[in-house]
Amino acid sequence: MLGAAAAPVAATRRGPAASAGRMEEEEDDDGGRGAAGSPTVASGRFVRCLYAVGFLDLFGVSLVVPLMSLHIKSLGASHTVAGIIGSLYGIMQLFSSTFVGCWSDIVGRRYSLLACILLSALGYFLLGTSTTVFLFALSRVPVGIFKHTLSISKALLSDLVSERDRPLVMGRFNAASSVGFILGPVVGGYLTELEGGFYQTSFICASIFLLNAVLVWMLPWSEENTGNREHQQGTKGTGSFSAKASHGLHLKSATNGAVASGSLFRSPWIQVATVLKRIKGIACSDLWDIFLVRLLMSVTILLYYSNFSLALEERFGVKPLFAGYLLSYSSALGVLAGCLLGPITRLYQHNTYRLLLHSSTLTCTLILLYASALSIWMVILSSTFLAFSTTIGRTCIIDLELTIGGNEASGTLLGVGQSVTSVGRIVAPLLAGVAQEFSPCGPPSLAVGLALVAILIMHANKQKYCSHGNVKLKNQ
Repeated sequence: MLGAAAAPVAATRRGPAASAGRMEEEEDDDGGRGAAGSPTVASGRFVRCLYAVGFLDLFGVSLVVPLMSLHIKSLGASHTVAGIIGSLYGIMQLFSSTFVGCWSDIVGRRYSLLACILLSALGYFLLGTSTTVFLFALSRVPVGIFKHTLSISKALLSDLVSERDRPLVMGRFNAASSVGFILGPVVGGYLTELEGGFYQTSFICASIFLLNAVLVWMLPWSEENTGNREHQQGTKGTGSFSAKASHGLHLKSATNGAVASGSLFRSPWIQVATVLKRIKGIACSDLWDIFLVRLLMSVTILLYYSNFSLALEERFGVKPLFAGYLLSYSSALGVLAGCLLGPITRLYQHNTYRLLLHSSTLTCTLILLYASALSIWMVILSSTFLAFSTTIGRTCIIDLELTIGGNEASGTLLGVGQSVTSVGRIVAPLLAGVAQEFSPCGPPSLAVGLALVAILIMHANKQKYCSHGNVKLKNQ
């Protein structure tokens, strides 16, 4: 439930990725979690399979994405046409994220995840046959509408695990996905050197998505339902902090197998009406501050990276190759940060709000350090710690959305969050271009201002996340 639900504020987050085999040990060390809400060994196996889904998804995408701008220009498209087609994906994601996320709440994660993966595979298969600009643009349509594998996977993870463990698992999932995104461009760059390399790479990407669909189909879904029921029973048995949304919205969980199967075969018009009703409920709730903070911090990070290579060249005379190495270094540290989310959240006693506030403050400070840096070593220092603060902040904002909004509408909440981020991707290049006219330090300086606004909003709404003077998760 989104609004009148008793929702623990500041749930722990989990990290994306690797070393999933140690998850049960860390869970046991988490203060004796007990049977209620704790993933079983079986559900732990399900979670590890989802890590593989996230890895394959971004590995396949990153094979192709860096090569698309060169390919469309080789087809004879002008810079303007290439820019319009390039923005097509972001615009479609803006409008489809919320609908697909809400749809996954209605028909269930399994069928929605399979549909998204298979239709994305179709898009990349069409990309492999794109010998004209029209076919290239057409191939981006199914991908733009249905490429929501990661969002639905995160919603599924949220359904499966307890709020206390959520930041840890989300962090590992993000880390696994990031490893795929780091390895993909290397493999794609090698493949494109072959004759017809782009077309071969596109077909390989489509094949990886088909492999991912097979993996999702073979997942132990009976274990997911069992873990889900255990988590729901555990939640009922524990006290929780109540965060009310403005219109007392109640969203029922559709991840249960029986409900999902019935919803799948309902009339499409009934499904659309249900989706619109839930979206209206989100719009009328009092989650505006959470989504506004997400928008501001997204634009902040995008502004930081918008002219990174160019600014380093103009300010310090370093070559773009060095900037590329520095970005790769930051990505690798981001993976490490995802794996460290478990110890960090335990250090903060699972207080997601405080962790988000501190990570956002650190991000603001580090971008200010980068904007005022007098040497390249200050840039390296700021990039090192920024990789940690942004990874932690990104995980915390998702966890806070799910904690306040209610786990039962996780698909809808994550979809709205993705739409908010898409707005940031549209707005950030425009702001960066205007700020760049004044100074190479213009975009990061503007980013500092936006981050400060986000921090002030979090401070102003602190009482919303507080219970008896503390902003803490429920004790499990």
